[in-house]
Amino acid sequence: MTRNIVLVHGGFVDGSGWQRVYNELTRDGFRVHVVQNPTLSLEGDAALTRRVLDGLDGPAVLVGHSYGGAVISEAGTHPSVTSLVYIAAFVPDEGESVSALIAALPPGAPTPPILPPQEGFLFLDREKFAASFAADLPDQVAAFMADSQVPWSVGALGGAVTEPAWRHKPSWYLIATEDRMIPSSAQRMMAERTGAKAVEVIGSHAVHVSQPAAVADLIREAAA
Repeated sequence: MTRNIVLVHGGFVDGSGWQRVYNELTRDGFRVHVVQNPTLSLEGDAALTRRVLDGLDGPAVLVGHSYGGAVISEAGTHPSVTSLVYIAAFVPDEGESVSALIAALPPGAPTPPILPPQEGFLFLDREKFAASFAADLPDQVAAFMADSQVPWSVGALGGAVTEPAWRHKPSWYLIATEDRMIPSSAQRMMAERTGAKAVEVIGSHAVHVSQPAAVADLIREAAA
């Protein structure tokens, strides 16, 4: 049993979204570490995640949500990482970026309400945030997430993975069936090509907030 769990957030949000998953896992005695990436570049976020891994006293399960899937794919080759868990996440292959994966979404897929870049940073349209990102959360929670968005650098989206950790480590994938940021069909495709053990959960892109028990169950399975 791996006792260290490292949680990596995605774009537009920060690590506080993991609080309910954190509570589920710490209650079971896991030592949970939440990475706060600035999302300025994939290289920088992977380096910061590796620094967190460097500070651990043993092996770890590395978990990524959304863009965090690219981060753990890049950082997960760290020798302390025993397994990878993707939560409604992008999973780039070698030389791929999140931008490339977004461009390859199936025709007719919901279009994330990303506003035009402002000085190299992206935000989601506040009025459309809840419907696209957090449709299964209470209105007040979704509104707070929309108003506390973290600017996501265009450079981070364009960062290409160099050596995908999922080619070397066992992987798990939680597919959010009601996701309107990354369509569930695209999630299934990414889970399949990684050879991940996949589960499907009825939830929005913010499934780690709305369904923390299901997310924690999958992480426990990877830790075992």
